[in-house]
Amino acid sequence: MSMAMALSNSLLPSSRLLNLRSSHRLAGAPLKLTGRITPLHLRAARSRLTCNMNGSDMISQLEIGKPEGKQEPEKRANGIFWILLLNLGIYAADHLFQVRGIKALYLYHNWPAWYQFVTATFCHANWNHLSSNLFFLYIFGKLVEEEEGNFGLWLSYIVTGAGANLVSWVVLPRNAVSVGASGAVFGLFAISVLVKMSWDWRKILEVLVLGQFVIEKVMEAAQASTGLSGSFRGGYALQNVNHIAHLSGALIGAALVWLLSRVPSQLPDKDISIVQKKKE
Repeated sequence: MSMAMALSNSLLPSSRLLNLRSSHRLAGAPLKLTGRITPLHLRAARSRLTCNMNGSDMISQLEIGKPEGKQEPEKRANGIFWILLLNLGIYAADHLFQVRGIKALYLYHNWPAWYQFVTATFCHANWNHLSSNLFFLYIFGKLVEEEEGNFGLWLSYIVTGAGANLVSWVVLPRNAVSVGASGAVFGLFAISVLVKMSWDWRKILEVLVLGQFVIEKVMEAAQASTGLSGSFRGGYALQNVNHIAHLSGALIGAALVWLLSRVPSQLPDKDISIVQKKKE
């Protein structure tokens, strides 16, 4: 008995050991350590102690040797890199390797195929056009993916890009051709701003400064693609600066945030109670 108590005194802090002894005295059960004491026994005793007080079981969580809580896994943005690679791959196939059939992915306003509203967002007129879009796609796409996840990023990119192309098709002349991810860029910019928007004047100033910079740089990239103006494959004219796509992409992004904000994030109390009853 004395050797066991001496061993426990050496392994347990004195204040916590005193609490263990006092709790057993209150329960009317003397502290007894019999048999061979192994590290496994001491580890179990240090993690949880079951006491008996007034005929009822009481578990005292002393948090002795309690393992640290598991850290939440860090969110990794992977979807944006696949979007960037897809844009780069299509550009290389179109302009470097000149693969036949890539031009069919452009949006021809005269008689468009349904898929061209989506595929045109991955096509670009030249390297200057692509380079600027890749830069802003990475910045705002990564922000959206960190907030909304991989699926939310792809949904935002496709909806805003295809929506901007749809508006362009309705408004622009029939002999126009639309390419580029600028509509999706403005859509992702609007979404990344609105999901974190607050009425703090610092936040508003940050949005204004960043917004004018984004608009200026995207306009410069669009102006840089003017070398492909004029006739293009059967008399089509490649749209140089598609301001309609830029504006409509931003508006569609804002509308998407508003629509998703109307969807309840969790079940009502009645539904939660029903689900809990089914689990039980």
